[in-house]
Amino acid sequence: MTPPDTHPPVVEVVQLLVSPVHRYSGRPSEGPTADPAGGLVPRLEVRKGLGIVGDRYFAQPAHRDASVTVMAEEHLPVGIDPAVDLRQTRRNVLVRGIDIDSCIGWVVEFDSGDGPVVLAMNRAARPCAWMDAVVGPGAQRALRGRGGVRCTPLSDGVLRVGPAAFRVLEKPADR
Repeated sequence: MTPPDTHPPVVEVVQLLVSPVHRYSGRPSEGPTADPAGGLVPRLEVRKGLGIVGDRYFAQPAHRDASVTVMAEEHLPVGIDPAVDLRQTRRNVLVRGIDIDSCIGWVVEFDSGDGPVVLAMNRAARPCAWMDAVVGPGAQRALRGRGGVRCTPLSDGVLRVGPAAFRVLEKPADR
């Protein structure tokens, strides 16, 4: 199998989100809970096998293979809500310039200037009914197959908003 297209080798990290609370619980009609920190950050710290420091999924055994979620900006449903971003989709890393959904099953590396952050791109992040409630009707359907990738961090590191080197490293035999 050939690796996904990795051109250009530099992508843009558009937004980063660290959320200490799970905002979408209960019924969508009841609305999301408040995010005490607002969520968007200029940088985030990743820990190998544990996730993003300060995030609700950090060191949670049930989420270790999906503790970081990366999404392509090009897949945001801006036709439904032009202002949609990570605060609504609840993904952690929004990138521009790579079809991140095509990287499922591969190991990739981002380097935004503080050394590489290596991620195993495990599985699709499937959108839920909350997307229709917080983005707008039709958002859940628009994000099917384009909702990002749930990842396991394979290294410690820091990601920052701005340009980042990107490359596909390998496709592990067990994936």
